[in-house]
Amino acid sequence: MSIHLHFRAVAESGIRDDHTWLAAFMSEAWDNDVAEYEAGISYSINKGWHAVNDLHAAADALCTDADEPWNLPIYGGRPVPHSAGVDPSDPPLMLLEVPGVSQAARFLAAVSFDALWNVAGARLSAVGGTREEFLDHHRELQKFYGQAASAGHAVVKAVWA
Repeated sequence: MSIHLHFRAVAESGIRDDHTWLAAFMSEAWDNDVAEYEAGISYSINKGWHAVNDLHAAADALCTDADEPWNLPIYGGRPVPHSAGVDPSDPPLMLLEVPGVSQAARFLAAVSFDALWNVAGARLSAVGGTREEFLDHHRELQKFYGQAASAGHAVVKAVWA
């Protein structure tokens, strides 16, 4: 079984704060994931997003920022509640609004991957992750959030199983 965390950048004016509408929007985006990834407005992580969050959480040992911006790239945002009568198996959705996207982009641009890896690498390697794999995710998230922040976009997140 494959499970993905799917990120999609979008202008806030182009979305509705409605689970049914956002689920349809994200489903269409998922169908066009390759083209949207190439356009820089989409990214996804297969299965291992918890570990990518653990890598970013290593910033807790490096920083004293009380806002904990390391939570924003993966788990940041607010849940979009299901509408009444909606199938609860519809994908869980999160919405990270423009200020949060900007804060996530600043965090990812400022934090040193090597410093994060020095704190968390041994633990992440022990559960099967490779340095190159995490470096790729880190760089892709830097690029994705950097472009989203520059465009003034929000980020919608969906879990597809």
